[in-house]
Amino acid sequence: MNMTMFALLLQAPPQQNNLLRLVFKASPFGKFILILLVGFSVISWAVIIFKMLEYGKARRLSERFMEHFRQTKNFSEIHKFAGSVPKNPLSEIFRSGFRELSLQLSPGRSSTEIDIESIQRSLMRSSSAQITRLERMNGFLATTAAVTPFIGLLGTVWGIVTAFHEIGLQMNANLATVAPGIAEALIATAMGLFAAIPAVIFYNWLLSRLKVLISTMEEFIMEFLNASRKIR
Repeated sequence: MNMTMFALLLQAPPQQNNLLRLVFKASPFGKFILILLVGFSVISWAVIIFKMLEYGKARRLSERFMEHFRQTKNFSEIHKFAGSVPKNPLSEIFRSGFRELSLQLSPGRSSTEIDIESIQRSLMRSSSAQITRLERMNGFLATTAAVTPFIGLLGTVWGIVTAFHEIGLQMNANLATVAPGIAEALIATAMGLFAAIPAVIFYNWLLSRLKVLISTMEEFIMEFLNASRKIR
């Protein structure tokens, strides 16, 4: 008996109700939901890859700049080095602090005392600008994680409603009647989760990487201020 069933399976034609066919058979609204979820998923993966590369580059350049800053005490030389590592958070912060420090040490200035608070404010403003730049597009991942499960749920409800509508039209509740609507509902649920789960995982991962970069910026600001206090 088992051999007979196996032989019948081998002779059976290819399965017609595959995933792609079910998608094409979905209702117009169901197709819109699926296209919307696929769009969220594609864009979120593009954001994930871009931010991973951006954070990795920022971390490497920040470590390189911090090492040079600690080894070199000459601010003018460090300023030249900062120009060789563009789009580096620490180099941008250093340039802002160096600009304020240069204004305070200019020959035309009457006071010879260095205003550390003004330098600190300049460094903090630059740091805030860098954090804002690094945070951009992360909000899309948070939105994707929060919204796509509900969009998928909307598609699920619509698929079930479609299945019940077909039952009412055909006055028959067999599998052939309800299968397309149920399949549409399940596909929408799966697509919602497929878009949301990676967005949640990588949003939290990027947030942890960003916290490390922010900690590095805060450490650099303290070292810059300590070095500035020694200038007289």
